[in-house]
Amino acid sequence: MAEKPPTTPRPDPAPRLETIAAVATAPGRGGIGVIRLSGHGLQAFARALSGKQAQPRLATLADFRAADASLIDTGLLLYFPAPYSFTGEDVLELQAHGGTVVLQMLLARCLDLGARLAEPGEFTRRAYLNGKLDLAQAEAVVDLIDASTAAAARSAVRSLQGEFSKEINALLEQLTELRALVEASLDFPDEDIDFLEAADAFGRLECVQERLAKVFARAEQGRLLQGGLHVVLAGQPNVGKSSLLNCLAGDELAIVTPVAGTTRDAVRSTLQIEGIPLHIIDTAGLRVTEDEIEKIGIARTWHEIDRADVVLLLVDARSGVGDAERSILAQLPARLARITVYNKIDLAGRTAERHDETDGLAISLSAKSGEGLELLRQALLQIAGWHPAENVFIARERHLRALTDSRQHIALARSQLPQLELFAEELRLAQLALSSITGEFSADDLLGEIFGRFCIGK
Repeated sequence: MAEKPPTTPRPDPAPRLETIAAVATAPGRGGIGVIRLSGHGLQAFARALSGKQAQPRLATLADFRAADASLIDTGLLLYFPAPYSFTGEDVLELQAHGGTVVLQMLLARCLDLGARLAEPGEFTRRAYLNGKLDLAQAEAVVDLIDASTAAAARSAVRSLQGEFSKEINALLEQLTELRALVEASLDFPDEDIDFLEAADAFGRLECVQERLAKVFARAEQGRLLQGGLHVVLAGQPNVGKSSLLNCLAGDELAIVTPVAGTTRDAVRSTLQIEGIPLHIIDTAGLRVTEDEIEKIGIARTWHEIDRADVVLLLVDARSGVGDAERSILAQLPARLARITVYNKIDLAGRTAERHDETDGLAISLSAKSGEGLELLRQALLQIAGWHPAENVFIARERHLRALTDSRQHIALARSQLPQLELFAEELRLAQLALSSITGEFSADDLLGEIFGRFCIGK
């Protein structure tokens, strides 16, 4: 990400006298390993480590030495002076050979010189506190690192570059203007409603509602890209659950035999459809059994079903839905989306099709030949609410909750008329909810929870 000068610092800036250090590259062996430091007056660190004066934004070949002047390694020294750095403070990077021992020796030397070990996410937290990133952009850093698909990575980059924040800030600006009109009208109690109508306050409110709905739709798509859909394959033994998992994954992940009860434990695979991660879980067949091991597997099946977004109930197309399947359907959580999958159409002499039943959507397919598999993929995308778009930005559950809260307060605002004090209060609450997304208003415990999930060194 391109570095930029700080905007308005946060009310509680990062401590100016502490220097933090951490290994910024992944553990293990590699061609290059990076030690990152952030603080103030880091030229002194550069001289103590290498005997050289670091040149701003230029890579300097240097010998990194221990306290007794013995050589630790030879590598590159990079210096980014404040405020033009990732954190807004002086940042020093030591690029050495990527061996675990070498990096730990370099890190220990930095700590001996007065730095302390960085906490998880502390570099990014300082960037946020020093006004280099807002909270949504800071979260996008780890979302980009954790992206499991190309579509998720592209969306995270859009959020990191500030597209999500720009939309939120535009909404906040519209709400600020609307609140200013309402507050002004409170000074003229005899003409308040006429004043608002003349200023088209209600038309402005509708514009905010429409724009907020569009932002919510884009954010919801982004949440799907980040978290994906958890899909559980359920049904009686030997109906083809493992075969369907293998067919979807394009690999022999699960053991397939004609023996009922082969699958005893959950088998997991993650694949993607249109960029959405699908976490597919093959489970033990649901039936009455005296086998103690199989009973444990069945209990785990129900546990996975309780946590799922979608359950695919597999049925043998030759026998159809019977009492056992109806019993399973009756026990499924009401909130859970479900698709009845009629498998083995190649043996039943049926064709692949999609149709509606009393218990919901049904797909007829063959896990053996793959016929009808595309119908299932499209049905899963429909359940997820996915539609192709290139302008989505990565979003988290807290973002969606904030957007939902804001939409509810705006809807309540209009219903409070002609009581303008209540109207104004609902607008304030809507603005407060939106502000929590970018971190203009954020409690310290929320910041601790967010940055505590980052890796050390980021």
